[in-house]
Amino acid sequence: MAVSTFKRGLRVPTRKTATEGKSVELVPPPKQVVIPINQHFGAPNQSLVKVGDTVKRGQVIADAVSPGPMTVPVHASIRGVVKKIEPRTQSNNSEGLCIVIETDNPAYEDSDSEFMAPLDPFTCTKEEALKRIRSAGITGMGGAGFPSHIKLSPPPNKPIDVIIANGAECEPYLTTDEAAMHEKPHLLIRGLTAIMKITGVKKAIIGMEDNKAPIIPMLEREIRLAQDEYFKGLGEIRIGLCRTLYPQGGEKMLITALTGREVPSGGLPMDAGCIVQNVGTLVAVAEAFTLGKPLIDRELTVSGGACNTPKNIRAPIGTLLSDLPREFMDIDYGKLRKILFGGPMMGFAVPTVAVPIQKNTSGIILMTEAETYATSEGPCIHCARCIRNCPCRLSPAIMNHSLEAGDLDESVKAGLMDCIECGSCTFMCPARIKLVQRFRIGKGRLRARQQAAQAQAVKQAAPAKN
Repeated sequence: MAVSTFKRGLRVPTRKTATEGKSVELVPPPKQVVIPINQHFGAPNQSLVKVGDTVKRGQVIADAVSPGPMTVPVHASIRGVVKKIEPRTQSNNSEGLCIVIETDNPAYEDSDSEFMAPLDPFTCTKEEALKRIRSAGITGMGGAGFPSHIKLSPPPNKPIDVIIANGAECEPYLTTDEAAMHEKPHLLIRGLTAIMKITGVKKAIIGMEDNKAPIIPMLEREIRLAQDEYFKGLGEIRIGLCRTLYPQGGEKMLITALTGREVPSGGLPMDAGCIVQNVGTLVAVAEAFTLGKPLIDRELTVSGGACNTPKNIRAPIGTLLSDLPREFMDIDYGKLRKILFGGPMMGFAVPTVAVPIQKNTSGIILMTEAETYATSEGPCIHCARCIRNCPCRLSPAIMNHSLEAGDLDESVKAGLMDCIECGSCTFMCPARIKLVQRFRIGKGRLRARQQAAQAQAVKQAAPAKN
């Protein structure tokens, strides 16, 4: 099988051996969960429950008051009583409103849950299928948290001819996508064929790095079974092998590697005729149709030198790592120096392990002093390493200089809004300049400026009051 890739990129240490090939372990039922009411990219939710309410596993506990297209509900991940509704630190290291649920009888009892009735995606209408995906609260599980039903509803002027299942998992340490492809290939193919039916697309590619090549025969078998059982003549699914290279799992990089197409500046995958879905998202889609199960559990990798029992786990959303018993998750707090939610290249550092697992939490990395560093920034030496290694072919040095000078417009010209925050520039910078953090702050300033301009425009357009 030919191996494809994109231009530039980095060869970073994968550090996956501690959990590679390990099956996913279900965590002991937690006595409490802390569930953020906003876990998606889009309009904010509001709590639908109050303190003292009893909730069931799978019950909707937060949604937009007037559900719009850019909203998805949040569900209770355990049965219990709402004890608190208060701001808590979340996985992006910011505070957000959370619903705290406690139970006196922790157990996974799906028989006493508020799941939906199963729905056949191959016989229902497109509208019913999209409604099911939204009702299940499914968002992109690769990191961004974009509502999945929106991705599957491109405008008529953006024709889609390729669906890409993203199983590249290029971040160091993380191995849950590999575990999903190894343990749940039937659900992966079921979810992939479901969205092919919903979108009417006849071609799909499962993209993975060549370090996961042993999984290929298993996936090929499931593809043959699907073609024989329920997907005969409805489309073609193939596997695309990519070079192990960071950030191969980025949407733009994967599209280029597998199709040769390029997402234009300021564009989205649909501008290249593609829809990209993480393999974990596809498994969640399959469960929403076959089981009626909303997205209430998350599979993730817990690893790093300060974790004595690195493993792939499945936990109810809202679980705190600090609540897991020591015999299941043994953390060496004496060695612990840094906690990352997500991978080491794109993840967020948080101050404590008492931060809830969310829908887009792909991993928690517990790092020792040897695995991380804390150094002062030096001056830019104009070496251009950040430019030479940027997979999006941007100019990080110019973007950084513009932001330091307070010139947002110049930073945008240099590519600020096209930056995927992969961390390649920061990794390569000999001056240890925290480039990605600067770009995240710059994007926030730009969004604040745009919102202020929009508010001013609305104010000026409103009729003067007498």
